[in-house]
Amino acid sequence: MPAEYLKSIGVLSESSNGWKKEVNIVSWNGGDPKYDIRSWNQDRTKMGKGVTLSSAEIEKLRELLG
Repeated sequence: MPAEYLKSIGVLSESSNGWKKEVNIVSWNGGDPKYDIRSWNQDRTKMGKGVTLSSAEIEKLRELLG
């Protein structure tokens, strides 16, 4: 599942083993850019499970969180 990183938004947290939970704008497999939240190891060779959200879903999430 190749990802093209378009923009790094920021790091939400970092675990004691060095993995970082990041928010990025990513294009998966050449698709439309989406917001992506997932954990990555230090050199981004391994990733954890994550969630990918469209711009509309991010706006809805903002509404829900107030």
